[in-house]
Amino acid sequence: MNVADSELVAGLLERSGYQRTHELCDAQVILLNTCAIREKAEETVHNRLDRLAALKAGNPSILIGVLGCMAKNLADSLLESKPYVDLILGPDSYRRLPEVLQHRQTDPSTYVDTRLSRWEVYDQLLPYRQSGVNAWISIMRGCDKFCTFCVVPFTRGRERSRSIESIIAEAEDAARQGFREITLLGQNVNSYHNGDTRFPDLLQAVAAVPGIRRIRYTSPHPSDVNDHLLEVMASHDNICKSIHLPLQAGADRILKRMHRDYTQADYCALVDRIRAAMPECTLSTDLIVGFPAETEPEFQATLEVVERVGFDTAFTFKYSTRPGTKAAEYTDQVAEAVKQERLERLIQLQKRITLERNRTHVGSVAEVLVEKESKKSTAQWAGRTDGNHWVVFDKQNVHIGDFVAVRIDSTHGIALQGHIATSEEAYHALA
Repeated sequence: MNVADSELVAGLLERSGYQRTHELCDAQVILLNTCAIREKAEETVHNRLDRLAALKAGNPSILIGVLGCMAKNLADSLLESKPYVDLILGPDSYRRLPEVLQHRQTDPSTYVDTRLSRWEVYDQLLPYRQSGVNAWISIMRGCDKFCTFCVVPFTRGRERSRSIESIIAEAEDAARQGFREITLLGQNVNSYHNGDTRFPDLLQAVAAVPGIRRIRYTSPHPSDVNDHLLEVMASHDNICKSIHLPLQAGADRILKRMHRDYTQADYCALVDRIRAAMPECTLSTDLIVGFPAETEPEFQATLEVVERVGFDTAFTFKYSTRPGTKAAEYTDQVAEAVKQERLERLIQLQKRITLERNRTHVGSVAEVLVEKESKKSTAQWAGRTDGNHWVVFDKQNVHIGDFVAVRIDSTHGIALQGHIATSEEAYHALA
């Protein structure tokens, strides 16, 4: 979501006459788009700002700005501890950025605007996207769930959705630019509603856009996944059969404390419905360990659900206290050492499950969208399957943006390794 917001800001600045530079020392304006969802993200921003302070000391004319959730959440502390920051804009204030930069030429005081909006969805503002294969399209902003661990409703405001017309127009624009895949974004993407249009209706409309070979979305809330959504996914070949379905915890008492409005049984029943509708669908998830008052048996419940579901991948985190959230007020916080030990056990379990699930693909042929050069070798490409598995293979005569049939030979870690399939291998796989 921050990538999409950064592209939105870049589009605004491009249309105002600014040009992007990849050399920090050449920049006249440096903007950090920030996240406040975990403490580590905030530490990263503070460290980056400290490094930029030295750059500004050598060139006082540089404008430094902090955008996004951290700007909204920590404006006062930034003003106090980082006096060299020139502007602080929350996630609903980007539209004013060109005006603010113009204003700063005559007024040297720090400009702050962190007001939240009930209406701003940045309709009619096309982002500036660099080359690649995937286009991020934000379809809604904010969140109404108010999970007790999450600061997003306070930093991004309440839910509001874009018009279906503007979303389709952006998808068509992405297709014209040559993007082969789009990902629809929302804090709870399947809470989307605009008039009588709900998320399954939008997904079906996007699937009809010419030129889009793959459609993904993230992140849905388990409570808002319904049979209509699964029917739409199952009936369109260009909607990827892959769902990121945040679980967060496996014990009902902890889920209730988190204000997640489903039980373990509800979640597992939903997984069964997904796999009944789309047997090939891959599942990933988010998991938090060490939530306040989590006991060892309750952590074991999380491990049991992970084992039962068999997620293809999981994003795992220690609980991080976020000021202003309900969970930050709980007095029964779990010791850091306990959180770390539980996280390590969870990671080891998921590594085993991921390896087991990846091994089931060895010997098969998958259609892979080439995305980038492999990190380990300039002689290899890395791309993803429909099910969101990364595959590494020798380049041969293919290019970024190509769809290619790859035979899976092995798996190491979270990635699959293979070779470009011969016509005979591809024929037998399809037959």
